[in-house]
Amino acid sequence: MRIIHTSDWHLGKNLEGRSRIDEQKKFCDDFVKIVNEENADIVVIAGDIYDTSNPPAIAERLFYDTAIRLSENGRRCVFVIAGNHDNPERLEAINGMALANGIIILGYPDSKAMISSFAGFEVIEAKSGFTKLRINDDKKSVVNILSLPYPSEKRLNESFENFDDEHKLQKTYSQKVGEFFSKREKYYDDEEINIAVSHIFVVGSEVSDSERRIELGGTLLVGKNDLPQKSQYTALGHIHKPQTASKSLNAYYSGSPIQYSKGERNTVKSVRIVDLEVGKKPEIRERYIDNYKRIEVYECDDVQNALEVCEKNSRKEIFAYFEIITDDVIDQNTIREMKKLMKDIVEIKPIVRDSEEFLAEEIVEINKSNISQYFSDFYKEQNSGLEPSEDVMKLFKTIVSSDMEEFEDEAD
Repeated sequence: MRIIHTSDWHLGKNLEGRSRIDEQKKFCDDFVKIVNEENADIVVIAGDIYDTSNPPAIAERLFYDTAIRLSENGRRCVFVIAGNHDNPERLEAINGMALANGIIILGYPDSKAMISSFAGFEVIEAKSGFTKLRINDDKKSVVNILSLPYPSEKRLNESFENFDDEHKLQKTYSQKVGEFFSKREKYYDDEEINIAVSHIFVVGSEVSDSERRIELGGTLLVGKNDLPQKSQYTALGHIHKPQTASKSLNAYYSGSPIQYSKGERNTVKSVRIVDLEVGKKPEIRERYIDNYKRIEVYECDDVQNALEVCEKNSRKEIFAYFEIITDDVIDQNTIREMKKLMKDIVEIKPIVRDSEEFLAEEIVEINKSNISQYFSDFYKEQNSGLEPSEDVMKLFKTIVSSDMEEFEDEAD
């Protein structure tokens, strides 16, 4: 059985007010081609279909049209879960149309599919967070899918309401996620293919600057030991850089298909092709996505150098960030001239020489003795003066202590 794993499309997302919809349309066209070329049995989209809970109509239409093209009138299963940017109720609102086309959309942790039959597959069992599919090919392969759409604390607690043991509500977020998976892993069958899909932030994942305020406070982090333990492949969404969340547990982030910030400009985007057989480890490879419009950062020695760069690159279809060393602020005439030469300048950042010298004199050594205070100050700056909680500080000190010990061991 072959699945294709993707996530974090963020349809409707802009870059500092500049539309990315043309790039997103090109990706959707290319993705349909990839899925057809690879003859995939199932397409898994692991959340963040849209960039906001109230996406523009053009973004919704793009998703609907693409999902229908992928499903080929029910000849292929398209399995979709909600991410933290999606409105789960709004995402599920099209389930009437989706179901008719073999598209399964699950918005909440408790959501379940419907028993149904299509040209290419059947839903033969459906429970909260669990779906069993039979692929109508020569092998009649069966796959069991655990699903956990983005579990906010409220949604996750609601999924525990039917459990008898009330003290489970007092467990940590990560423990609840782990228990959600473990309770449903009993539906797995060793004689069938077993996978999972979720939209969560696994501890240790490498984030980029386009994931806005992702759970860095520590309360909505999931430990690796709370991932599905018996899954042959766990398809994750939430992180924009493609990466391995846990090699031993076969848990992977596909990453976003488009570079959504300057911090991602050197990240090659892809989707994951996963071949699965009963009782075997998955065979995983990547199909790389075109970079439809590059993001470039230009570091210029002075204003004249910046103007030369603009003139040289005036015909290129790129998003440009400029960092310009200067003795003073950059005047409006220069900014207008630069933007006249290059149409998609996102940012012009002056680096005043005097301020550089001042910063050089003010460098403060941060070490183990004062790092907690610097973290506390940084936290307050990022959270409108709010003091970090005791739990957040404990988590930070634990991480720092662990890193320090590893550093000292390497030094020895």
